[in-house]
Amino acid sequence: MKTPPMPRGRIRRRWATGAAGCALMAGFLAGCTTARSNLGTSDSSCYLALPTATKAVNGHGHLFGVRRYTLSALRKQAPHLVQDLDTKKPGSQSVCVIGFTGEFTAGSVSDPRGRASGHLAVAVSTTPGNHLLGTVIFTRTPLHFGHSHLF
Repeated sequence: MKTPPMPRGRIRRRWATGAAGCALMAGFLAGCTTARSNLGTSDSSCYLALPTATKAVNGHGHLFGVRRYTLSALRKQAPHLVQDLDTKKPGSQSVCVIGFTGEFTAGSVSDPRGRASGHLAVAVSTTPGNHLLGTVIFTRTPLHFGHSHLF
């Protein structure tokens, strides 16, 4: 026995409901799988400087933190850091400050500045461009590398 044909109105409603469901699902999945190019912080562009900084400390030590500063803000917060750098190199007014913990000597880092040895090496590079301005060795951190959170 043959089933009677479905009325055209029901067919259109089913098709419209299915199409709307597919469009909703596609939008949901696209939002979940879209590549994100930043971390939601102003320091995101400095993660491109990690290879330069890692090379500056010759792969030694552990990553302590990454921050982006303008040269004027860095001069206010860490004047001893800036006075040891070669700020005459071409680049913008923004710099990336990447800290590594470990045991460092002037002979174990590229373009050494500051102390002859210490437990913290801070590689500073221009952004954009990632030109190393210097690697400053400290016994303790001159900057706060973490981010403040409201909660």
